[in-house]
Amino acid sequence: MAKIELLHIDCMEFMRGLPDKAFDFAIVDPEFGIGIGRSPRLVTDKGMKPKAWDDKPIDASYFDELFRVSTHQIIWGANYYALPPTKHCIIWDKEQPEALSFGMFDFAWTSFDGSNKIFRQSVRIEGNTFHPTQKPVALYRWLLKNYAKPGQRILDTHLGSGSIAIACDIEGFDLVGCEIDADYIAGARKRLADHQAQPRLFDAPVITETQLSFHDGGPQP
Repeated sequence: MAKIELLHIDCMEFMRGLPDKAFDFAIVDPEFGIGIGRSPRLVTDKGMKPKAWDDKPIDASYFDELFRVSTHQIIWGANYYALPPTKHCIIWDKEQPEALSFGMFDFAWTSFDGSNKIFRQSVRIEGNTFHPTQKPVALYRWLLKNYAKPGQRILDTHLGSGSIAIACDIEGFDLVGCEIDADYIAGARKRLADHQAQPRLFDAPVITETQLSFHDGGPQP
């Protein structure tokens, strides 16, 4: 059974206490600095509590710590940051109508080699959300199946809604997730607990080397 730790802590404080390469793999979604936590479409239309966490971009020292404590990384929102060149990026196609002002896709930087990849799933499939940038569980399951190796420990510095925690629980990966916001960490913990309380007909399948490989000879950790 996967060990899932959801910590109410500043991720910088947490990472500063870690040795080098403490985690095999980090999958992260840091703030962009576009003020989405105060978006009228989310606060007024969806009734979300206004938040200031995305009012400014994350400090560049965050990436220094992230690269120090993890061997491999997938970083969402990489188009907002001056990251090193990458040979392999990932697009999440949200299947949004072009007329909407919301972004039609999210972009991720990776530390892997190989051909670029696209994951396609509507942003609306999972229904009600409590976090403005909530990503689907299926996206994280796809990332784990295609980029993680069995037995690796995963780090998420910005847990948010906790979708990655559910994906790790299903796929059998140990996870440490950090979240500084009290509302979000409470919501993520409840979401995981609700998921774990559901009856399971079978355990998470063992991920094989064949499943980890791309058919076109893509990246391996």
